[in-house]
Amino acid sequence: MSLIPATILTGFLGSGKTTLLKRVLQEAHGQKIAVIENEFGEENIDSDILVSDTQEQIIQMSNGCICCTIREDLRATLRDLAEKKRKGELDFDRVVIETTGVADPGPVAQTFFMDDEIAESYLLDSILTLVDAKHAATQLNERQEARRQVGFADQIFISKTDLVAKDEVDALMHRLKHMNPRAPQKAVHFGEVALSEVFDLRGFNLNAKLDIDPDFLKDESHDHHDHVHGEHCDHPSHDHEGGHHHHHDDDVKSFVFKSDRAFDPAKLEDFLGAIVNIYGPRMLRYKGVLYMKGTDRKVIFQGVHQLMGSDLGPSWAPEEARSSKMVFIGIDLPKDIFLQGMEQCLV
Repeated sequence: MSLIPATILTGFLGSGKTTLLKRVLQEAHGQKIAVIENEFGEENIDSDILVSDTQEQIIQMSNGCICCTIREDLRATLRDLAEKKRKGELDFDRVVIETTGVADPGPVAQTFFMDDEIAESYLLDSILTLVDAKHAATQLNERQEARRQVGFADQIFISKTDLVAKDEVDALMHRLKHMNPRAPQKAVHFGEVALSEVFDLRGFNLNAKLDIDPDFLKDESHDHHDHVHGEHCDHPSHDHEGGHHHHHDDDVKSFVFKSDRAFDPAKLEDFLGAIVNIYGPRMLRYKGVLYMKGTDRKVIFQGVHQLMGSDLGPSWAPEEARSSKMVFIGIDLPKDIFLQGMEQCLV
């Protein structure tokens, strides 16, 4: 049986996850979707809204959120779903896990790699994060979970942009880009989003089926994304029209390592093993296309917290300049240690 694609839908309380989910469920796409939801606090979903006119089987977890404290429960639910599908008792094409607004998506994502039975049944497709344009600034300033949700995202949807001025939306998008340069951003209106932007994004393959775009980090027309903003930064792009200067210094940040020299595989493995040992819990996502000594193929590398993996990608084209590009997204990571360490692993 082919792997069941799974999507994690996250975002802070009130960001519009249910609206988006409801919209996806009601669209006439012919796909049968199993939804794993949290019944939690103020975000308690009216399950009859979702079930009303769709054929989906909704699996509710009565004991609250899907997060590390009850990860066993998520595993049990996923195993149960896969088994019912194998036996023909349930018919569905994919799974969407809606996390509570205050959950860190990391442990949910790790479930798909740490549990062999789940890894053999499911393919984690992507993490989608909704950001509420009206309340994002406060949430990102005050709540680490909100920043983590951005750091983990493969795709960011910004809701409620109609409620704020354009320069505020621009400032928010700029900020999100610095926290996570690899996730495309899109403003959405009441959850109206094309299914092609929600499913089969292949944003999250720690396993072999890699059809990753090697340009996932390609520079925008301007090149300041490799510049990391610290608290003493007076980088001009931080000044927005209307004088919105960014006073915040987010603890979730990203930086990129680039080099045209090949990596020594053994040295790189040792170095990454060492930093993951120390900083793993703070390393949200790290991902790259690497030029490795000893192979004519690109090496696609990525990780989440302490879990990492690499696979051979396509061959380097004859006229293509070989180079490595790796992005690290994490909480207060020591950029200098990482970049110098990577440099020392080059041939």
